[in-house]
Amino acid sequence: MEKLTNALAARFASPTRSTRLTVVLGRWLGLSFTICFLTGLLSHGLQEPPSWMFFPTRPVWIYQLTQGLHVTAGIAAIPLLLAKLWSVYPELLKWPPIKSVAHGLERASIALFIASSLVELTTGLINTYKWYPWPFPFRETHFWLSWVIWGSLLLHIAVKLPAIMEHWRARPGRGPAGASGALAPAQLTDAPAQLTDDGAPAPGRWSRRAFLAAVGTTTGVVVLTTAGQSFSWLHPLNFFAPRAMGTGPQAVPVNRTSADAKVAALAGAADWKLTVSHQGTRRSFTWAELKALPQYESELPIACVEGWSQTARWKGVRTRDLVSAVGAPPSSSLRVTSLEPEGNYRIMSMPAVYVQDELTLVALELNGQTLDLEHGYPARIIAPGRPGVLQTKWLKTVEVL
Repeated sequence: MEKLTNALAARFASPTRSTRLTVVLGRWLGLSFTICFLTGLLSHGLQEPPSWMFFPTRPVWIYQLTQGLHVTAGIAAIPLLLAKLWSVYPELLKWPPIKSVAHGLERASIALFIASSLVELTTGLINTYKWYPWPFPFRETHFWLSWVIWGSLLLHIAVKLPAIMEHWRARPGRGPAGASGALAPAQLTDAPAQLTDDGAPAPGRWSRRAFLAAVGTTTGVVVLTTAGQSFSWLHPLNFFAPRAMGTGPQAVPVNRTSADAKVAALAGAADWKLTVSHQGTRRSFTWAELKALPQYESELPIACVEGWSQTARWKGVRTRDLVSAVGAPPSSSLRVTSLEPEGNYRIMSMPAVYVQDELTLVALELNGQTLDLEHGYPARIIAPGRPGVLQTKWLKTVEVL
């Protein structure tokens, strides 16, 4: 068995592979996963806030930035992970599979990291297209898998720390196989290594630098052709992302349509009213009555968890003015209900920091026009620094808590 596995490892070996190459790719991949993990924690906390949660509202594009980085870094991680797997998979074929406790921990951390990363990145990419062909809840699974990835990554780094430290920086005189030469073909079999006498790759073979340049270029192209859905300065290069800025009704993309939400008849009803309540006080506003209240304009982005965003001009009534209209204290929080008959975000909670903010509106207009039905007509919430799923459309009631 040992001869067979070593023969397979030798067959797949390449002079391009080395411990140094693996460490360099690991740095890039580790950075992308760290960005994904930290920005993902913020997004999850905004949607399911713990008691200690801090809600940033400035700059107003804070969530537009963090979630754009989250999705962009996740997309960048796909080619980086594939390159990292290419650099190490002959090592995974060695026999025996477990040689010691430390080696067993290393193998377990690698297996857990690879499996969870492949699932996380694949489902995350599919989620940007709002396609859910699996039976499990995406958001909860995505969140807990991120902890599995982070934990297995830290375990793997701890086990491999000596090799990482040794190969962190390039050193003069080190050959393509690195100081240890762990993956050099000549060390696996008696076949001659595909190297020239001076240690460089033979003609027709890639050097390590050329391989890293190809991986970097591929990652850059993938990022540049998709990040335009999140960052306006990259919009002209947005060829492959599922959303594009400036598209949709009133030049703003739409995630959840009125048909998806089944609200067209309710939102268009002539007797629609927005009910605002606080304890025993209850007031109902028609669209015309809301329009007659003092109107304010805010330039705020819609930034969705799938990574796309769009800044627009919104006009309507300040939420803090509606809170005042029912005699509630300014430090109140809200429970907002949509006309949607069902859905995970039909009911939304809004902490007091958003309610008090002068930019938070019950919006009636978008980009100088009455809200389109697809953007939440007759009224919707818009607030700085919140995920798009919490900018509730097709308002029905606002309960001051």
